[in-house]
Amino acid sequence: MPQGTATPWSYALIRLLFRFVLKIFYGTIVIENAHLIPETGRPCIVCANHSNSLTDALLLVTSIPTSRRNMLRLTAKATQFGRRTFTSWLIESAGTVPIKRRKDYADGNADNTEIMEHLMQACDAVCLFPEGMSRYHPTIAPLKTGVSRLVSDLLSRNRDKPDFEMTVLTCSITYMHRQHFRSDVLVTFHAPLVFTPKNNPELLTPIDFTQIRALTSQIQSKISSGTFDSPSWDLIRTAKLAARIYAPLGTMMSLGDHVRIARTFLEAFKAPKDDFPEDARQEHEQLPKDLKRYQDQLAKWAIKDDRIRRPLPRHTIFSRLFIRLLWALCLFTISSPGLLLWLPVFSTSFYAVHNFKKTGPIFDTYDEIAQYKLIYGLMSGICVWITAVAFTWPIAIVTTFLVPAFMWMTLRWFEDAVSAFRAFTALTRLLLVGKPKLKEMHEARKDLHARVLNFAVTVLGLPEDPEVYFLQAGGKEKGRVRGNWESKARYFSIKRRRKRDWNETLRLYDKVDYPEDE
Repeated sequence: MPQGTATPWSYALIRLLFRFVLKIFYGTIVIENAHLIPETGRPCIVCANHSNSLTDALLLVTSIPTSRRNMLRLTAKATQFGRRTFTSWLIESAGTVPIKRRKDYADGNADNTEIMEHLMQACDAVCLFPEGMSRYHPTIAPLKTGVSRLVSDLLSRNRDKPDFEMTVLTCSITYMHRQHFRSDVLVTFHAPLVFTPKNNPELLTPIDFTQIRALTSQIQSKISSGTFDSPSWDLIRTAKLAARIYAPLGTMMSLGDHVRIARTFLEAFKAPKDDFPEDARQEHEQLPKDLKRYQDQLAKWAIKDDRIRRPLPRHTIFSRLFIRLLWALCLFTISSPGLLLWLPVFSTSFYAVHNFKKTGPIFDTYDEIAQYKLIYGLMSGICVWITAVAFTWPIAIVTTFLVPAFMWMTLRWFEDAVSAFRAFTALTRLLLVGKPKLKEMHEARKDLHARVLNFAVTVLGLPEDPEVYFLQAGGKEKGRVRGNWESKARYFSIKRRRKRDWNETLRLYDKVDYPEDE
């Protein structure tokens, strides 16, 4: 079997560097089904949804194990090349292939023949985003037919080799909150599509274009099957709430399970009512409306569903207020010295993103916020590291390693401090809401829970007891812990803090909503 292109040192360095940066920016990165990735030497096109600009590509590069592929060749619009910017240097050093787009040229001509020939002859994995562009949208854009045509061209050029294999590996990337620090990401690889001239004569030239459209539709269906694909952000918000009510906070489920449960509700809510049995149609239509109304109330008071599910007596609230505040103050005190090192990183990223948001509407800018935070955070972080080492030159051999370790532990302590203070503010708001309103919301929540559970079990076919089912399903490799002891010990892990809520970010409030254009 061919060995494929050797990994350039610059690519290896970039992969190592951004694996480190991505694990700092995102709280948990869960990779599913890496064993399905074709090994080096087999021609492979990796296709994924594209909603987070350059971050999507970096995430795929760092998610594919080196034991499976030497490297993943990326593609990017040709206008990104030849600039005197860090981004331009980054994509060129990573072996990225430039793709010309008609919209970037006044005469509308964009000849990619030579580039495509190079890609088709390479026995490497090539990353293509069939949507054609990155946009901040809740739905996956209709895929362009370029990947299907590329498969057809490659099979046609090798028609004299009946057993020549061409693989299309689809991947779904799901960000809980793509632009927010310490949010979570799920990367799911699907079973690859394998094509040969012998088994797929319908894709050999001359070809009926309906075959190209059918293959494109098949690729879109596989990508969509692993992530949220919704006509609106509101529907995703409602589906996530349904998933949290069905499998409440504390259910020991993986991030992948959480996404699949939420997606099951999402697909049901967006489906036509005629797809359901007659006795379930009214509930299919009314349940999302009632869930949205309940979520609006939660957002208004800035409290989460779990606070309503398990109401606390006032004396318990006051005692927990004292404990949470004391713990937050202790952790803030411990992390204060290290936050001086993080201050330039946070300030630089905030300033860059603040100015960038002014350049366009949400749908055209929010998909690049994570990219800006990653790049500006990386550059400012390197500057902080170099400066700290220079100021401690006599013991530089120690501070070279001590400074990054100290910054990481500071982030861990600070993240726990923010979590404790977030709990303190949530408990304070419970007192402000008042007993009558909390009781009213608790009763509404009990009714919703019964309806959601009945809909999930009888209509969607989900397990009857999710807390027991997901305790026994999955594994640690998918971002979960099995028992109470391990869960508590994980809280103090230096690798990452234990999370109970996959919507959690490094914020002083719980993040459940999405920014939308007016």
